[in-house]
Amino acid sequence: MSDLDRYVRQMRFAPLGEAGQRAICAGRALVVGCGALGSVIANTLARAGVGHLRIVDRDFLELNNLQRQVLYDEADVAAGLPKAIAAANKLRRINSQITIEPIVADISPANIRELMHGADVVVDGTDNFETRFLVNDAALEAQVPWIYGGCIGAEGQTMTILPGQTPCLRCLMPDAPPPGATPTCDSAGIWGPIINIIASLEAMEALKILAGHRAATSRVLTIFDLWDNRIRQIKLDSLLAQRAECPACQGTDFPWLSGQRGSHTAILCGRNAVQLSFPDAPAIALEELERKLVGLGNVTRNPFLLRFAVSDYLLTVFPDGRAIIGGTEDISEAKTIYAKYIGA
Repeated sequence: MSDLDRYVRQMRFAPLGEAGQRAICAGRALVVGCGALGSVIANTLARAGVGHLRIVDRDFLELNNLQRQVLYDEADVAAGLPKAIAAANKLRRINSQITIEPIVADISPANIRELMHGADVVVDGTDNFETRFLVNDAALEAQVPWIYGGCIGAEGQTMTILPGQTPCLRCLMPDAPPPGATPTCDSAGIWGPIINIIASLEAMEALKILAGHRAATSRVLTIFDLWDNRIRQIKLDSLLAQRAECPACQGTDFPWLSGQRGSHTAILCGRNAVQLSFPDAPAIALEELERKLVGLGNVTRNPFLLRFAVSDYLLTVFPDGRAIIGGTEDISEAKTIYAKYIGA
């Protein structure tokens, strides 16, 4: 049996053929975030035979994720696994021929270059513009193509960025929307079908790039509104002239990558939770922290994270010191709870 037999139906698509499939099998993709969009993207790329799939996600699973995050099930939630680990476990059972590299981390200026190293394409599975603008900076610096995608309610949009050829995210929107300016999962909700559509478009664009068919990639911003039954495609030709004025496209200004923009805290969409990150902090020994917290509240631990329930809060602590404080969306309150139980 040939190692390509499982992809025979895919290879029968004439523009791909065996040569394109072999290119996909030799390709390397970085999936940034493995929640709703990312789980569909990772699932599609793994089944299509992408040779090396690096999945980066900072979060762990909760029951309300299952409505739209297709890689996971109730057993994954019960196990208390980080999304990247649960995704890798599932994908390895789907395709044992490829390399799956899960990384539990918050993407930041300190690690984005390393995470992107060797990638032929980057695919957006995130839920916030801060990370997207950071990816945009890093991808343009490294000249790596990336695919932007985002969803809210029943609407979603996607756009492919080819450094040196197409407008970038900052050509489309010069700056990230200020906090509170755009709807969130909490305020507008999110439907599973729009996730599947946008993630499938993103995955297809990534596969075109990996197969060596960049000319076939989309050169428009595609917007779906499933509730009002509308599809719009906005040509980006008008933005081509702006590339000459875009400091990111010209390689002269990467404020998100340099750390001049962005923060180390984030209010998590739809979670009533705040993430706190400490890039320069030493690693935390979870076993030692468990001994410290026993008797103060309910403590559970696995190799990837520690959970501590106390009063109205649920603290999830990772070995790198990062923590998700559930039970509040107030950053100051979250920092106070962290300092009280974990340390300053």
